[in-house]
Amino acid sequence: MQKHSLIAVAVALLATGCTLAPHYQRPAAPVTATFPTGGVYDQQPGAQGARGANGLAAGDIGWRDFFVDPRLQQLIEIALKNNRDLRVSVLNMQASAAQYRIVRAGLFPTLDAAASQSRQRTPRDLLALPNGPTISNTYSVGLNASWEIDFFGRVQSLKDQALATYLGTAQARKSAEIALVSQVANQYMTVLELDDLLKVTQNTLKTAQESFRITKLQFDNGTGSELDLRQSQTVVETASADLQAQMRLRAQADNALVLLIGEPLPADLAPGLPLSDQSLLTDIPAGLPSDLLTRRPDIMEAEENLLAANANIGAARAAFFPKVTLTGSAGTLSPTLGGLFKPGSAAWSFAPSITLPIFEGGQNMANLDLANIEKNVQIATYEKAIQTAFREVADGLAARGTYDKQIAALERDVAAEQRRLDLSTLRYTSGVDSYLSVLTAQTSLYLAQQALVTARMERLQNLVTLYQALGGGWIEHNGDQPRPADAPVDYGAASAPVAASAATAG
Repeated sequence: MQKHSLIAVAVALLATGCTLAPHYQRPAAPVTATFPTGGVYDQQPGAQGARGANGLAAGDIGWRDFFVDPRLQQLIEIALKNNRDLRVSVLNMQASAAQYRIVRAGLFPTLDAAASQSRQRTPRDLLALPNGPTISNTYSVGLNASWEIDFFGRVQSLKDQALATYLGTAQARKSAEIALVSQVANQYMTVLELDDLLKVTQNTLKTAQESFRITKLQFDNGTGSELDLRQSQTVVETASADLQAQMRLRAQADNALVLLIGEPLPADLAPGLPLSDQSLLTDIPAGLPSDLLTRRPDIMEAEENLLAANANIGAARAAFFPKVTLTGSAGTLSPTLGGLFKPGSAAWSFAPSITLPIFEGGQNMANLDLANIEKNVQIATYEKAIQTAFREVADGLAARGTYDKQIAALERDVAAEQRRLDLSTLRYTSGVDSYLSVLTAQTSLYLAQQALVTARMERLQNLVTLYQALGGGWIEHNGDQPRPADAPVDYGAASAPVAASAATAG
């Protein structure tokens, strides 16, 4: 009767999921309730034509709707299928799912089939019967069972820890995919920037070479000075050196893009848009900092790691209490192989055991201290993840509010420098001014054009990074149902998540 009561209590405790883990309470967000306002933050651009976000949050905007360049869309699609870092994150997630199933198996009894044969010789002096046989055989066939009754939730806490760890790696995989979309887009913008810089440098070099040709002709005819000749040559050599450097950077940018997409650039890529025609959404609402808790997978990963550390405290506490294990076997036992299944050969054993820690040299206390310290570490990590996310969004908003005016000013500067060069050239050819004014105007125009190209690229990259920082890049089209964080590796596949059934069963 006592045995049946013990089993009933154990089943009741298991059904309620009793553990000694502390009650979890999400730490307060260590940031202000709103993003910064005033100054540059009040200069946010509105929707440009038909490319407005229409009030959609970043997480609800598909990357195909955010990026309109068909070439870029194709590159992102290839990267999501081939990128090796993304594959590693998926494999890490699958490994955590397997580890979770291993730990969860400890909640259930184990049942093994066993068959054995033993042969033993006993000295005649020790025989119970003086004339008995000295050699004996024992054959057995049966089932062995073992079960740790989780009275104090040790195994349950370990299972909760493994589940939270798995869910954390799933969020890490989601974060890796979102980051990959942003990385491909930013690298593509870098390639377009270098294309535009090459055009600027080639045009500057062509103009400088023509100017050098004229000044050299004047010098050869005795109507020009060597100073003018050498001054015009400096522009040619500077542009030539810049051209080689930019060609090198352009090739390296392609190599970086190849690494991201995980295969050589396909020959049948769709035609792309130039840097100036990359119409990205500029008016995505930032929302509140608290929204980042549900939009940012890196923050959710940090919280899952905190939950895992919290569950580990329950396992460390349970180590101070008795460990109850039930073991038993049932089968047949016979001194001969032929007699295994004859009447009267049935055999069974039942051996419950209780292990109570008395002296462990402080090991259990040290494990509990370690578990508490690790939880505090995860609390700080979680808070830092929130602060980092807040800073990334605030930086993006500050930049978004200033780039449009900066680019407009740079466009006016380029126009003014072009006019300055035209006037300086006219004054030089008229003999009113020296060639130094032409040289200075050429250099200033060249630098202004480079600054304008770079600012356009930085504006686009800031919009891409802000889209990522606000949690965008997980869905493909507006209105798509967001996939679970543990979605399969094949992008867009319709199969079930890796461990959805295991997590549900747990």
